[in-house]
Amino acid sequence: MTQCERIIKYIRDFGSITNREASYELGILNFGARISDLRRQGIILKATPEKSKNRYNEICVYNRYTLA
Repeated sequence: MTQCERIIKYIRDFGSITNREASYELGILNFGARISDLRRQGIILKATPEKSKNRYNEICVYNRYTLA
């Protein structure tokens, strides 16, 4: 199974995915490139910005991707 296929399966199983989930759960380190690959294949992904705080209490903004 390719990394792109893993991402699609994860979204179908859990509803969405973030960069962190892709790294920890799927072992995908270059998540942005895989998102670009999926979009080039014609798969429409919706990116929703989310915020959380890191260990230094700083706000971090990232995207959660879902199938559109």
